[in-house]
Amino acid sequence: MIAGVQIIPLRQIADERGKVMHMLRADAPHFRGFGEIYFSTIHPGAVKAWRRHKRMILNYAVPLGRVKLVLYDDRLDSATARQIQEIYLGPDSYSLVITPPLVWNGFKGLGAETALVANCATMPHDPDEIERSDPASGHIAYDWDIDRS
Repeated sequence: MIAGVQIIPLRQIADERGKVMHMLRADAPHFRGFGEIYFSTIHPGAVKAWRRHKRMILNYAVPLGRVKLVLYDDRLDSATARQIQEIYLGPDSYSLVITPPLVWNGFKGLGAETALVANCATMPHDPDEIERSDPASGHIAYDWDIDRS
């Protein structure tokens, strides 16, 4: 597991009407602040990668659909420098993934339906705070076509 990344199983309360899916509470020990909440969709087979934030902590959950979240640590002072971590998320593996600043991340949509990714970020979006890298550039040696699920 990449240093600083946390995976916290989340609670789902279901009955015949539907379900409540918890994500993040202000009184949780892992809560680090609120900047904005946004939702992103990703179609099956699509890749949204690579990006990293300089100061923002990301809090991801996937309540609908299924995705592969891939993290890459190129922080030279990290105990997990140059490591890749794959995390499969969706209602069947419903968890909060806390990603620290300076860790590259990206998603691939899996399955047959469009997935919904929720992020409760610790600060509002700032275009000067994010870095991007095209997944085809080779900057990060990762093959998005391999499905290890």
